[in-house]
Amino acid sequence: MAGVWRCMLAVAVLMCVCLWGSTEAVGGAKSRPRPQKRPPKKPKVDPIDLTPAAQNIDIQQMTGIWYLINTASQCSYLMTHGTKVEPTLMNLTLSSASDQTLYVSTKTRHNHHCWEILQVYDLTPTSGKLTLKGTRPELNTEIAIGETDYNSYAIMYYQKMGKITMKLYVRSVDNLSEPMLTKFEQLAEKQGLGLAYLFPFPNYSHCGNVDKDHVINCVPTC
Repeated sequence: MAGVWRCMLAVAVLMCVCLWGSTEAVGGAKSRPRPQKRPPKKPKVDPIDLTPAAQNIDIQQMTGIWYLINTASQCSYLMTHGTKVEPTLMNLTLSSASDQTLYVSTKTRHNHHCWEILQVYDLTPTSGKLTLKGTRPELNTEIAIGETDYNSYAIMYYQKMGKITMKLYVRSVDNLSEPMLTKFEQLAEKQGLGLAYLFPFPNYSHCGNVDKDHVINCVPTC
């Protein structure tokens, strides 16, 4: 049972990008349409490819602690539990200047306990773009650092199976900038993520040290 809870927490907290299908009502019988020549398929373009990462990102300057302030997503988990999200922080580290792996520690609270989830993001040849590997290539999460000034805020895009989630991180929760929050909302709107899909996170009572029994190691994958 503990293993199931660990898996559910990792999925719910770290990457709330989900799929949904559409259904259409079936009416009465209709005449069969004549076969028509299919138009040529357009090349598939992933949403994240239309979201250029910030140019010349210095990954070393991205290291350190970031506090999650807002998330824009159509994830069903957030749609149901979005009012119960817990304070969440992310710590990014590099083992060396030449390392092509960004080590990610995410801390949050669940059932009154602080948890830590460990992951790795692989750097790609494109500046500001990274990959979180899934158990299969089609389950990879593509990540783009959309905007950042390194010292106060970072807007990040996460794409999994064609769906986008956006996250707003800040270095400090003491002086939140209204223009920064507005910019995030405007960028989310461009992704079709209006106010109904925005989920603010608490900016207080973040977790500190976490005991080893509450560490979820997702390296290399969960």
